[in-house]
Amino acid sequence: MWRVSLLAAAAALLGVASAVSDIRFENVTARSGLSFYCDSSPTPNRNQPETMVSGVALIDYDRDGWLDVYFVNGAAIPSLKKESPRFWNRLFHNNRDGTFTDVTEKAGVAGEGYGMGAAVGDYDNDGWPDLFLANVTDNQLYRNNGDGTFTDVTKKAGLSGAKLNGRKMWGVAAGWFDMDNDGDLDLFVSNYCVWEVNKDPFCGPNPQTRAYCHPDSYQPLPNTLYRNNGDGTFTDVSRQMGILPHLGKGMGVVFADFDHDGFLDVFVANDNAPNFLFHNRKGRLFEEVAMKMGVAFPESGMFISGMGADFRDLDNDGWEDIWHTAIEGETFPLYRNLGDGRGFEELTHRAGLGHATRNMSAWSCGAADLDNDGWRDLVTARGNVQHSLAMLLMRPAEEPLAIFRNLGGNRFADVTALAGPDVMKPHLRRGLAYGDLDNDGRIDLVATTLNGHSEHFRNTTANGNHWILFQLEGTRSNRMGIGARIRITTPDGLSQVSHATTSTGYSASSDHRVHFGLGKADLIRTVEITWPSGARQTLENVKADQILTVREPAAAPRPAPARPAASKSAAR
Repeated sequence: MWRVSLLAAAAALLGVASAVSDIRFENVTARSGLSFYCDSSPTPNRNQPETMVSGVALIDYDRDGWLDVYFVNGAAIPSLKKESPRFWNRLFHNNRDGTFTDVTEKAGVAGEGYGMGAAVGDYDNDGWPDLFLANVTDNQLYRNNGDGTFTDVTKKAGLSGAKLNGRKMWGVAAGWFDMDNDGDLDLFVSNYCVWEVNKDPFCGPNPQTRAYCHPDSYQPLPNTLYRNNGDGTFTDVSRQMGILPHLGKGMGVVFADFDHDGFLDVFVANDNAPNFLFHNRKGRLFEEVAMKMGVAFPESGMFISGMGADFRDLDNDGWEDIWHTAIEGETFPLYRNLGDGRGFEELTHRAGLGHATRNMSAWSCGAADLDNDGWRDLVTARGNVQHSLAMLLMRPAEEPLAIFRNLGGNRFADVTALAGPDVMKPHLRRGLAYGDLDNDGRIDLVATTLNGHSEHFRNTTANGNHWILFQLEGTRSNRMGIGARIRITTPDGLSQVSHATTSTGYSASSDHRVHFGLGKADLIRTVEITWPSGARQTLENVKADQILTVREPAAAPRPAPARPAASKSAAR
C-alpha cells in the first residue's frame, strides 16, 4: 500500500496523467550479467564524438531463437584506436536462463576504431545475421560465419566509408533495407559532420572548462547509400540515387513504406537541420520530400536537434507515423501519416507530448507495445548533451528514462513514474534497443550510459494481455524478411499493422521479429503478410502467445510452354 501511494504521489508531482498504467520494468543487470561500460575517452579538449557514443544491437547471432546483445564502444584519443580492452566493443551471448556471457574474443568482434552505431542484417542471405558498424574512423562489416565467429570483410565488401575532400565521413548510424526489392539488403549510412580530432572550435565558457560545441559550429555531410551487388560487395550509389546532394547532420535513420507503393522509404532525423524523408521511386531514385510531406521540422518552423527516431503506425489506422527525439527546450515531434501519400500532420501537442517532452533531452528511442494492449507506446533513453550546459541551465545532466503510454490512438500519457523505481534513476543515457530478450512475449529494453554501465530492463508488466511474435523467413525476398508488412485483425475488430526492420532509435538495432500486443484476444482472426517481393500470404485463426515462424511462399512454377500441335504429315 505504501509503495502504491508513493508512486501515485510521484506521478502527481511530475504532472503525469492520472491514467492507470500496467507498464512495469525492473533493472535486472546485476542478475543477468549484461553489464558493459561505455568509454568515450573524454578529454579536456571536448572532442565532439565524446558525447555521442550510443550503439547497441539485439542480434540472434547463433540462431538459437534467443536475442544476444552487442555494444559499440569508443576508442583512445587522439589515436582513435582501441588501444586496450577497455575500448572493445562487446558481444554478450544469451544463455537462455536470464543470464548473458561475454563472448567478444571468441566471436572476434572487438572492433577497431572509434565506434558509434550498429546495424544488424543478413546481407548475404545465408541465414546468419551480420553486423555493420558505423564509426568515426573506418566503418566495419562483420560477416557471420555461422559457427559463433565473425570475419571482418569490410575491405572486400567496399564498406570502409565514403570520403569527402579526401577524409572519411563520420558515420553515426546505419540501417539495412532492400531499396529495389531484388532480394538483397542494401545499406544506408547516416553521416554527421566534418570533424578532426583535437581541432574542435573553442565554445566556452573558459579555456579551463571548455564545453562541447553546438552542431552549428561544424559543417554538414551527405549520407551514403550502398547497393548490394549480390556477390559480397557493395557499390556507393549515393550520387545516382539522389542522396548525395542533400547535406545535413544525420542521426537516427529508419525505414517504412509511408505511401504503400511497395518500396521502403527513408527518414533521417537531422541535428539542427531539416529532417530528410527520401521517397523511394521504385528502386530507381530517391526524392527528398520532407518539406513537401510536412516532416522537415515541427510546426514552429524552427530546426531542432533531431536524435533517435521510429517509423511505426501509432494510431492503428494502417499508415506508418514518425516520432523522433530532441533536446530540452524543444519537443519530441510526432507526425501522423495522413495516408495515400498525402503527407503528415504534426500532433505533438495534441498527442500530449508537447509540454511533457519540452524539458527532456533524449537520444535513442522506440515505439513498441510495452503492455500488450494493442497500441504502441513510446520509450526514450534520456541524458543531457553535456554536463556544462546542464549546469548553466541549473538542471541535472542525468535524467530518467521516459515512457509514454498510448491511451488508444493519438493521445499519450507520461507514465515513467508509475513504471517502477528503476526507470526513474537518472543516468547520462544514450543508447536504447528493444526486443523480447526472454521470449515471454513482453518487450524488454537495453540502454547504454555514456561513460557508465549499460542497463538491462526486464518487462515485468502483469496484466494478462496476449501477444504474438512473427519470425519471418524470406525466400524470394531477403532472408530476414526486412520490409515485409504484416496486418493482423483480432475477433474484437482491432486491426494493427507493423513491418520487419532492425533500424530503430539512434545508432541502434532492435528485435528483427515483428511483435504485436493483442489485449484480451487469444486468437488472431487473420494475418496478412505482404513480402518485399510482392508475394501476399494470408493465415487464419492463429493462436496467441507464441513465436510463429512464417516462411515466404515459393514462387509459383511457370507453366510449361505450349507445344505446337503436330501436323498430320508429322503424325504419319
